[in-house]
Amino acid sequence: MTSAAGRAELRALLDELHASATARVASIDATLAELRADRGADVADDEHDPEGVTLSGEWARAVGLEEAARREISEIDDAVKRWEDGTYGVCIDCGRGIPIARLRARPFATRCVSCAEKAGA
Repeated sequence: MTSAAGRAELRALLDELHASATARVASIDATLAELRADRGADVADDEHDPEGVTLSGEWARAVGLEEAARREISEIDDAVKRWEDGTYGVCIDCGRGIPIARLRARPFATRCVSCAEKAGA
């Protein structure tokens, strides 16, 4: 696949991305806790508040961001499993190595560019 230095760089990138996504989930969880408290304490009709975003809108945005971060963590965890199995950086379709440039851009990629284009991914 790549040189030892390139592999170490990619593993460090996976670890960094995992830490970042985990921190985002924790931050979003705190935001959701605040929104829960605001919802419980306030019986006002925020849906018709002309001064800002509604609690419902903010809630939906936070939940969407949290789901995306959790999906990212899952993809990174899968990439780490492939790393440990020795299959990281190997295309699941053609079996060739995934170029390091693609892995730098998309560290949890499972297909080379050619196979990804064919799969529409």
